[in-house]
Amino acid sequence: MRRLNRKKALNLVKELDAFPKVPESYVETTASGGTVSLLAFASMAVLALLEFLVYRDTWMSYEYEVDKDFTSKLRINIDITVAMRCQYVGADVLDLAETMVSASDGLKYEPVIFDLSPQQKIWQRTLHLIQSKLQEEHSLQDVLFKTAFMGLSTALPPREDSPSQPSDACRIHGHLYVNKVAGNFHITVGKAIPHPRGHAHLAALVSHDTYNFSHRIDHLSFGEIVPGIINPLDGTEKISRKHNQMFQYFITIVPTKLHTSQISADTHQYSVTEQERVIDHSAGSHGVSGIFMKYDISSLMVTVTEQHMPFWQFAIRFCGIVGGIFSTTGMLHGLVGFLVDVVCCRFKLGVYKPKDVSILDGHMNNHTSLVTDDNSKH
Repeated sequence: MRRLNRKKALNLVKELDAFPKVPESYVETTASGGTVSLLAFASMAVLALLEFLVYRDTWMSYEYEVDKDFTSKLRINIDITVAMRCQYVGADVLDLAETMVSASDGLKYEPVIFDLSPQQKIWQRTLHLIQSKLQEEHSLQDVLFKTAFMGLSTALPPREDSPSQPSDACRIHGHLYVNKVAGNFHITVGKAIPHPRGHAHLAALVSHDTYNFSHRIDHLSFGEIVPGIINPLDGTEKISRKHNQMFQYFITIVPTKLHTSQISADTHQYSVTEQERVIDHSAGSHGVSGIFMKYDISSLMVTVTEQHMPFWQFAIRFCGIVGGIFSTTGMLHGLVGFLVDVVCCRFKLGVYKPKDVSILDGHMNNHTSLVTDDNSKH
């Protein structure tokens, strides 16, 4: 009884077979079928390889939300070279809360030579070329995000020569922590001193003839430093035409959380517009000579996440490629074979068309049977 039940169950399973086996005597192989099979296999291989490359690739996803973090400090990373001696210039930050952060809290003054060495000039030209490409192709920023921590350092390389001329410029570099509100980072004549109503600079002892606010911004960023990321003002160089000249940069900062396969960081992106003018009180152009960077913080926060195609989706797409090509080529081969059969056999064209037979009695194009009955001769 158990054997009978097992036999019935086995027969039932056999009836559910969706892949019936065709006897070999029923299968006929042809040259055309083999050619189509080779083309189908080649197409499967090429499309499967392309699909695998798509599976390995990633893309950046952007999400926007309101920034609710108002208590943390904002880090400003600075590396600026000014064409004046260090004893003549001072840098500090003053925010809307009337809080002053002096350069002594994290910035260093280093006497340097303003002119770049040959290798440094190559670095600067390369950086300018990358900046121009970033302005034209915004999708290149995604490439920089994905290759963070993998690319080369974007910092100004050290000099490879040893010049004998004395230092004529001051490199101000380091970082400052400020309140997360709008503020003004500036470099002007004289060292900054605290003042009950704000702040002031000791500029009275510096001659106007020594004013020269030609400068080069080797690096300016906000938040955590991410190696390989190029900021909008990196590599900027401005040459002053007059002694009393003001350079202004208006910066909008966007808090950014970056999550990739290489790094997870809380940094900031920013956009900038710039303006420069000569200070001439007699012509109505008032102000203070120097470099002024007025920044404001956006209320929106951007979360940039590197995404990858899941394996199950790749498996489904791969099966679709193999099955689709196999089925499509089979149907096309059958359709072409059917059309050839109709054209060649049904309409009797080509070798299947009967030939005309002519009789030598002068009557042409008359079809006469070439087979005669022996009885008809009598």
